[in-house]
Amino acid sequence: MQLADYLDKGASLGGDQPCLTTNGETRTYAQVQQLSRRIAGALQGSGIGEGDRVAVLSANDPLALTCVFGVSRAGAVWCPVNPRNEAAENRQLLEMFGCRCLFFQQKFAPLVERIRGELPELTTLVCLDGEADGAESFDAWVERHQRQPAAVSRTGDQLAMLAGTGGTTGRPKGVRLTGTNMATATAMTLVSYPFGERPRYLALAPLTHSAGVLTFPIMALGGEVVIMPSPDLGEFLRLVERHRITHAFLPPTVIYGLLEHPDLDSADLESLRCLWYGAAPMSPARLREALSRIGPVLGQLFGQTEAPNMISTLAPAEHFRPDGSIATERLTSAGRPTPLTQVAVLDAAGTPLSRGQRGEVVVRGPLVMAGYHNDPEATAEVSEHGWHHTGDIGYLDEDGFLYIVDRAKDMIITGGFNVYSAEVEQALLAHPAVQDAAVVGLPDEKWGEQVTAVVQLRAAQQATPHELTAFAKERLGSVKAPKRLDIWPDLPRSKIGKVLKPDIKSRLGSGG
Repeated sequence: MQLADYLDKGASLGGDQPCLTTNGETRTYAQVQQLSRRIAGALQGSGIGEGDRVAVLSANDPLALTCVFGVSRAGAVWCPVNPRNEAAENRQLLEMFGCRCLFFQQKFAPLVERIRGELPELTTLVCLDGEADGAESFDAWVERHQRQPAAVSRTGDQLAMLAGTGGTTGRPKGVRLTGTNMATATAMTLVSYPFGERPRYLALAPLTHSAGVLTFPIMALGGEVVIMPSPDLGEFLRLVERHRITHAFLPPTVIYGLLEHPDLDSADLESLRCLWYGAAPMSPARLREALSRIGPVLGQLFGQTEAPNMISTLAPAEHFRPDGSIATERLTSAGRPTPLTQVAVLDAAGTPLSRGQRGEVVVRGPLVMAGYHNDPEATAEVSEHGWHHTGDIGYLDEDGFLYIVDRAKDMIITGGFNVYSAEVEQALLAHPAVQDAAVVGLPDEKWGEQVTAVVQLRAAQQATPHELTAFAKERLGSVKAPKRLDIWPDLPRSKIGKVLKPDIKSRLGSGG
């Protein structure tokens, strides 16, 4: 399957059914399907053909998502570009991918203007919602280049998507994802979580990341996607109630904010069947709170750009024991590997480790990317020993549940001991006053590295560095407890809400 097939599958289940909704306006499957065909025809009329790269630079928007299906229908490759990226990173991505066409919203015209002069291959620029210098308006472009789209081959091994890994640790890499990769992610979503007839999905998180990939299983069932143009937790709660939302995805930091929202306890969330969380570890204490206050609907997904979303899953029911009590012993797990994905834990020499032993988590199967774009060395390195190396340290327990201990690059070696930053963060997050925490290692003449924590407090809560350090020491011992702890009003975050540890290290190193 290719990406347009999910839209077509949904349309086959009822063309008059709601497909994309935003700001109270709904487009049916037939309308979205027809518009995607017009986009495909205009792309081909503009000289964009099979295998060409087409970027979409937009906030959450139904027309932008429709363009993704038009790109697929034309036989081209979707290149999602996050509007929160710096201009230099977006230029790098467009250059790396060799993009020939860019769809963008008018508010990003200044960004496009700054980078387009350095991209000679980028010959077709289309502004989705207005006028912009050097670009055609969407309506004028579709009208000028309109033609019946030619049929293209749509096999599973063809490239469907080129996604950037993000440039926080250097030049971003391009992840090659095929139709089979996306079909595997979609199938594993459908078998791993509760679905009913015509689900309704609320997209608050950026559609350029996990939230976008999760629209495909919704459409395969003929469901409705309700799109939020900008994140607003109060509006999120209102839309869940108004549209009887069944599914949504939120990163843990956003769920923490939801738990702080004054309207949460009065909101009607009875329609929810699955609230996915992922992209970062979640505090077990806050997860227990969410299960109690939001309902028994939390479902974890674990993946990465190179193996999207579905390496392992913890379904809502697996958060509970048979007697209905919360399975506290399982709340730090990333769930069980999905049926079509093999997961193992290797030591540094590539030898598989036994259950309970910690090493690097590796995966293989049809979920794993087709390699890094134009980077055979990086592809060979990440594929050593015949497995895709995730860069995560973890272990499998006797029941087959996967536990992620830390990112390999985030492990701290202090006084000869290995300290996993995620373990220290979870200990701090157990304190009732702590909203979020990040732990890094700073150079130390005596210990090699010093365990250093930065904490963000919950609204209207107070705690001192000494109190929080003692709290962590009581749970972890003196070796793992922070030697330095700072309280900041907020933590630096990436465009998808992940805490930026390099930024924290830089600020702490400069005396910030």
